[in-house]
Amino acid sequence: MSESTTYTVTGMTCGHCVQSVRDEVGRIDGVTSVKVDLPTGAVTVESIRDLAEAEVRAAVEEAGYELTA
Repeated sequence: MSESTTYTVTGMTCGHCVQSVRDEVGRIDGVTSVKVDLPTGAVTVESIRDLAEAEVRAAVEEAGYELTA
């Protein structure tokens, strides 16, 4: 069973930003896919377990950006 949640991340301006967020969020245990849409700031995370928003927020902040929703 796969969980999919979309978050909004602010502060990303380029491909490097996208890669940083993808890498950090992808390190969370159970994450199977991270899709980032730069123009909208949408970050869709698929995982094999239910993720706490705090886990995703911490990873996004580690990459240097802010989770707003």
